[in-house]
Amino acid sequence: MPTQKIFKQRVRARMTKTGESYTAARHQLLKKAGDPGPEPEVGPDAAPSAAALAAAAPADAATEAISRDSLGVPDDSMLARTGRRHAEWFALLDAWGATEHGHTEIARWLSERHDVPGWWTQSITVSYERVRGMRARHQMQDGFSVGATKTIATTPERALEAFSNARLRRRWLAESPMSQRQTRAAMSARFDWAEPPSRVVVTVVPKGPDKTLVSVTHEQLPDAETGERLKAAWRERLGALKAVLERG
Repeated sequence: MPTQKIFKQRVRARMTKTGESYTAARHQLLKKAGDPGPEPEVGPDAAPSAAALAAAAPADAATEAISRDSLGVPDDSMLARTGRRHAEWFALLDAWGATEHGHTEIARWLSERHDVPGWWTQSITVSYERVRGMRARHQMQDGFSVGATKTIATTPERALEAFSNARLRRRWLAESPMSQRQTRAAMSARFDWAEPPSRVVVTVVPKGPDKTLVSVTHEQLPDAETGERLKAAWRERLGALKAVLERG
């Protein structure tokens, strides 16, 4: 019987060759071998070693390059807010056997075993499900979700103000059907979007002196078509925001 590490390498090699999801590739290899599958080398609550994470990262990076749009938030934002990049979280989830678990179980495991904050458990879980072929592009439990990012020469505080201050917002996002919601999260803001009824989450991450990465996630959308339309709109509007803030 192959070791867990070798078996995972074979699964990822098949994924690269065939384009199958992790689950599908694993199933086909087990079927060919007539084998119920390798036993995990660690308990379900244990984290893989640093060496295991490093070994998993290149394969996951290749998967992410194919499915970059599936990641939801930028890798730098994920690292800043959770202490790990997407590839590292995906390696942890693979070692736990997350492809055999549902969305709620994965999110709960991230929260309870790794103290991941609430919104970020959802971001990691959804990104993982997309990259592993467990979820359609842009699809989430409560609808479809899209995102856009832009690095702007401004402070995080000024970037957030451009969303929360209605007068400033009208300079780059005219007639936006947005109303702000309460949140305790630092460096982020949440809004209700009127038409279609949905949610907008804004996150800002410092990128150096007077430089900020602005990330917009538009959630709870009714379908993929609406998601694609709003994704394109946000990309265009973040370009306008950059022009407004960098002009001062």
